[in-house]
Amino acid sequence: MQTLAYTINVEYSQISRIELGKINASISTVYDIAEALEVPLQLLFDFEIEQNK
Repeated sequence: MQTLAYTINVEYSQISRIELGKINASISTVYDIAEALEVPLQLLFDFEIEQNK
């Protein structure tokens, strides 16, 4: 994560808080993360919500 933070020019602690769900990332930060990871932006939003039965 430190390399990612450096690559997108944000604090390491910010990446950590995003990952832990403590803060929301701006769309521009999400875009920068996708670019740095070399994945399509929509991949970061491709998840399923588990439903309680």
